[in-house]
Amino acid sequence: MERGNWTVVTEFILVGMPTTRALGVLLFMIFLLAYLVTVLGNTVIITLILLDYRLHSPMYFFLSNLSFSEVLTATSAVPKMLAGFLSERKSISFSGCLTQLCFYFLSGCTEFIIFAVMSYDRYVAICSPVQYPVIMTSSLCVRLVILSWVGGFLLILPSIAVKAGLPYCGPNVINHFFCDSAPLLHLACADIRVIELLDFLSSLVLLLSSLSLTVVSYVYNLHHSEDTLRTRSMQSLCHLCLSLHCGLHGLWDLHFCLCPALPEEQLAS
Repeated sequence: MERGNWTVVTEFILVGMPTTRALGVLLFMIFLLAYLVTVLGNTVIITLILLDYRLHSPMYFFLSNLSFSEVLTATSAVPKMLAGFLSERKSISFSGCLTQLCFYFLSGCTEFIIFAVMSYDRYVAICSPVQYPVIMTSSLCVRLVILSWVGGFLLILPSIAVKAGLPYCGPNVINHFFCDSAPLLHLACADIRVIELLDFLSSLVLLLSSLSLTVVSYVYNLHHSEDTLRTRSMQSLCHLCLSLHCGLHGLWDLHFCLCPALPEEQLAS
């Protein structure tokens, strides 16, 4: 297709893949195993929570949604990467690229919000155990999860919509194994400074809001844990450790949201 003197890009070439067949097969086996372990492990968690009535509590309900978001994150990027390991032409259509970008960042943003919700749940459970069943009702938990996914979608919607409307006139080479935001932006034939600022502000809002709630909840939890240790309430202590573990896991994933891949010209230098 031609628009003026530009050739409109209809597909992108993913070059963040091995060039040799033998290395591609080896990486295919390694990442396929890792992907299967991730999907099967999180599926087992979701299934056990659904089937075991003893796990029908807010904490495990949020954990099942967190596992689902992990599966969505992996599925949005890994299958295309696995196909690229074995195929000669490592391309992805324009619509496929935007779809991959949307689901990857939707699940990533939702994870941060769910971590914040889980920290609030642990705050209520540890600091107000008597009122916990009254506050954390089933209807409230469902609403919090729905708001987490809707909030993640609203955070990424402006950026995805703007990227979809940008002109891409070549080159169409993405130096990555999937359609990440920064490499895609630097292929646009337009001024992207405002869009980069929009992405930064969205990430900043997500980080400050979720991290602030998480940190405040943990501070109250740690303060209250002094009484927990005195009374030797191991159940509350284990719940506290689980919430801290989830928080650390969320911080480990933080760089995927705030540290996008470098554009091709920087990778080449």
